[in-house]
Amino acid sequence: MSAIPTLIQRQRTFFNTGNTYPVTFRIEQLKHLKQAILKHQHAIAAAAKADLGRPEFEAYFEMGVMAELNLALKRLKKWVKPKRVAPQVEHLPATAWIQPEPLGVILVIAPWNYPFQLMISPLIGTIAAGNCTILKPSELAPKTSQVITTLIKETFDSNYVAVVEGGVKTSQQLLAEKFDHIFFTGGPQVGRIVMAAAAEHLTPITLELGGKSPCIVDVGVRLDYTAKRIAWGKFINAGQTCLAPDYLVVDRRIKSDLIKHLQQAIHAFFGEDPVQSPDFARIVNDRHFFRLQNLLSTETPVIGGQTIPEERYIAPTVIDRVSWDSPIMEDEIFGPILPVLQYDDIDEAISQIKIKPKPLAFYLFSNNPQIQDKVLHSSSSGTICFNDTVLQFGAWNLPFGGVGTSGIGKYHGQASFDTFSNQKSVLKRHIWPDLPMRYPPYRGKLGLLKKFLGMG
Repeated sequence: MSAIPTLIQRQRTFFNTGNTYPVTFRIEQLKHLKQAILKHQHAIAAAAKADLGRPEFEAYFEMGVMAELNLALKRLKKWVKPKRVAPQVEHLPATAWIQPEPLGVILVIAPWNYPFQLMISPLIGTIAAGNCTILKPSELAPKTSQVITTLIKETFDSNYVAVVEGGVKTSQQLLAEKFDHIFFTGGPQVGRIVMAAAAEHLTPITLELGGKSPCIVDVGVRLDYTAKRIAWGKFINAGQTCLAPDYLVVDRRIKSDLIKHLQQAIHAFFGEDPVQSPDFARIVNDRHFFRLQNLLSTETPVIGGQTIPEERYIAPTVIDRVSWDSPIMEDEIFGPILPVLQYDDIDEAISQIKIKPKPLAFYLFSNNPQIQDKVLHSSSSGTICFNDTVLQFGAWNLPFGGVGTSGIGKYHGQASFDTFSNQKSVLKRHIWPDLPMRYPPYRGKLGLLKKFLGMG
């Protein structure tokens, strides 16, 4: 038997001992994970710098999971409690409840853009729900992959939580096996491959996939604050954020002023020449760099646009005079390039956005409650954020995930616990009394049944 099937079998054997079931065990493991992150925090930040050129401040975004971990430690005893449900009259005397139970052995496949955070966040959920877990870090973030491997090996028995490093072939070998749940974060193209592989075993999945997240800017907002919040959300991690605003749709009357404020914000953040800034990251590899450079070749930037291939540097860039059918509007950009479209009528703008696949996030800057309500109820997205960007990801009490092609399923906080649990329905009846109405012979009982069902 090869290494991967053997590892999965060992984890399944350990799971079947029942050792992961007690809430005390789960809390203890979460505390171990917390201490391990604190111990390795500098190595995690250094790895983010090595893999993505991230500044130390942004590298610590990877440790944002500490807040989610603390939430799980605080709430887990409540999450695991059975939830009482009122039994129906025909079931009396009886009691009914929903009993959360662990699923078994979980596979988590993480992406390269936030390689630590997007690995550890679902792990918190698998541990809280009482499962065993196999982690597959991204080979495109090798330094972070090494740190994760070291941290997990030092903290957990591999029969409980294990890391499997490797490239595409390793992922294919893992996906060929039977798991009780697969959690994947990445792009739609690979998401389809994961979903097809899971279907072979009827394995349930969670897919976090991203998409072209729009950002509408209405009249009447403070453009200086708006520009800063948009520029921050777009250009952190050099735009390599699944929740980043992918493009702007701006009221024609304020577009030129907003672009001026965006230029001021970029200058305030990164200086006259952002390539010299210690606070601006780099593109992860050559393939993604040249993909983004090709997108730029079809447009004329009004801000930025400079590239340095040997450094995989692309300046914070804003592109004006973009149409809905421009090449840059076809796929998620996933880089520091921000197209700006304009609108005269908000309903027309929303209609154009709705033509595209449902995004992971929708952003609206507006002080008008009617427009906020219109966007909320006439659009569909995994998340929505008014008057800011990206921050909804760190709202750990809010379920996070996509809809349609931007994802399947939710996680974060209790949503993670629910995702990695079977919500088992339980009905407990008493042996006595035992009414004869439901048993054959049925002659003479149909009228009474119809009346009971509200049909007669």
